[in-house]
Amino acid sequence: MEVLSFDIEGKFAHFRKYYANNTAFTFGIPPRTTLMGIIAGAIGYEKDSYYEDFKSEKIKLGAAILSPIKKTFHRLNYLMVKGDSDFRGKLKHIQTPFEVISGIDQRHDNVKYRIFVAPGEKENNIYGKIKETFLSGDFRYNTSLGTANFSATITNVTIYKDVKSRVLENETAALNSAGLSKDIMEIVFEKNDNFRYFMIEEELMPAEFKANKDREVVKMNRVLFTTGGVPLNVKMTGTVYELINNGQKQLIQFLE
Repeated sequence: MEVLSFDIEGKFAHFRKYYANNTAFTFGIPPRTTLMGIIAGAIGYEKDSYYEDFKSEKIKLGAAILSPIKKTFHRLNYLMVKGDSDFRGKLKHIQTPFEVISGIDQRHDNVKYRIFVAPGEKENNIYGKIKETFLSGDFRYNTSLGTANFSATITNVTIYKDVKSRVLENETAALNSAGLSKDIMEIVFEKNDNFRYFMIEEELMPAEFKANKDREVVKMNRVLFTTGGVPLNVKMTGTVYELINNGQKQLIQFLE
């Protein structure tokens, strides 16, 4: 199997949690549905037109945090709009809490993720289009980390050939990507870790939308990852993929 990876980097990120109402909470990593949107926009899909082509059976997607991140709350001054007849904010403003992802030092650090893409069992030429676009760098729409104003750049596009899958059976592994909670039985801590994990988060995230342009979620994933940009040592049972490039190895899972 062939796997394509690329790095996406920006100053800030926000991936709004689907259950957030008055307060805009964010996931620590982009959910699979956000990865779909980033890639679909890059190759030229119109909004909400790509749900069927990006099902997990057609395209495999995974994500990893490359640099330590943190979350902070900020107050955004929104217009208070009530009713269809008021779009000028006659009721003045309302301050809404908004959670933002940034690097540890906001002045110097960026938010950086690595995204993994591979053809699924029922791949229908979408992977070929993704590969051609990302290798050429000819992106159709602007790339962002969640919201449109959090612009991002795509770098380090890499192709891994002849990637083999491994099925682990109650084995210890160092995952370089986010992992599926259903496959992870235990988080393994070593005495000499020196608290290098920063924080370990588990999130229930949207994975697929129904192809009706209404963003109706039809599949969810419970995902485990570390915010420190370091491998997560776990004991797990499940399928992993080993990527090797210039002597460097990465062990990843796809968010299927």
